[in-house]
Amino acid sequence: MRILLVAALALFAAPIPSAVDSVVLHVAPNGSDSNAGTPAAPLATIQKAISLVAAGDTIAVRGGTYALSSNIQITKSGTSAAPITLTNYGSERVIIDGEALGYTPGAVGSTIPAAQRGAIHMEASYWRITGLEIANGPYGVYCANCNNNTFDRLVTRDNYETGFQLQNTSANNRILNLDSYGNRDPRKNGESADGLGIKEGSGTGNVVRGARLWNNVDDGFDAWSFTSPITIQDTIAYGNGYNRWSIPDFSGDGNGLKLGGSSGTGPAAAHAVSNSMAFSNAAHGFTDNGNTGAITITRSTAWQNVKTGFDVDGGSTTRLTANLAVGNATAVALGSSTASGNSWNIGGTWTLLSTDPSTITGPRTAAGAIPSSNFLVPANGQAVGAKI
Repeated sequence: MRILLVAALALFAAPIPSAVDSVVLHVAPNGSDSNAGTPAAPLATIQKAISLVAAGDTIAVRGGTYALSSNIQITKSGTSAAPITLTNYGSERVIIDGEALGYTPGAVGSTIPAAQRGAIHMEASYWRITGLEIANGPYGVYCANCNNNTFDRLVTRDNYETGFQLQNTSANNRILNLDSYGNRDPRKNGESADGLGIKEGSGTGNVVRGARLWNNVDDGFDAWSFTSPITIQDTIAYGNGYNRWSIPDFSGDGNGLKLGGSSGTGPAAAHAVSNSMAFSNAAHGFTDNGNTGAITITRSTAWQNVKTGFDVDGGSTTRLTANLAVGNATAVALGSSTASGNSWNIGGTWTLLSTDPSTITGPRTAAGAIPSSNFLVPANGQAVGAKI
């Protein structure tokens, strides 16, 4: 049975389309795929709901754990005027568990077939996916050739490759308030699983805002071989690159934010980072990694990273403005980049109002934002570094 949206508005709090002929399909752990998808007769699987939705429709998933026997495939698109929504119901916790899928983990040196990448494998546009927790998959979310999507308040954790990966020709996607942690890849000795990767592709207009990327085996964020500018705002990356899983022949890199690079030189992608933090990572805080483009990093903070706070001597023409580097092995490696108004330009001793990360690493606000604190804010009041 189809349910008019106007009758469903009181059922759950997540944003849903406004068109009067839109449909809300309900999924619940106690449902059946022979049901109609009503609140009283929900479907059992997200995949069945995806097969039934059309542009403008909503899939509302009740709380519980959905153990997958095959990955979720999203290959149909919404439209600009009528995106498709996949959301948790109200504030209920939805866990999509990919542990039973293949390549969890794969054999050392093996390659995951393209269609099996991701507990959620997506090749579609004009979706809004929000409020889901994706764990234990061969990637958490894997999105290739995806355009004009919004991903909000997702958790991608403990996957056997990158938690959230966007690649190929993908443009105008917004990744908001993502928590991605504990992702690792024994298959590649830890050299590949990042918290968030936008890599191996192109497409303008991609935005990352309010992400927390921590305790991943390789990097927090990785833009390896992505040729178009990415905007990163209000994001923190910490604790990445440590071998918490006793992976043999460990190869994890351990950068907070890796801003491009490839096996040669370039590509030249002018990524823009602002009001972001990288701390306690096993390598660099921020690195151009051989990206030869005109990166900008503004009002961001690198603290207690094992190597360099701002490592931008790999061929880029990065412009560093009003950034803070404290407690790293080296503050900055500049190369041909330029820097003005940063803590190392100003000089002196920089003390901080707080070195306690418990607020910004704790529960998010009801709106999904990282809670505000004085963590790593300069005690002298200067407008240098990030304020989350």
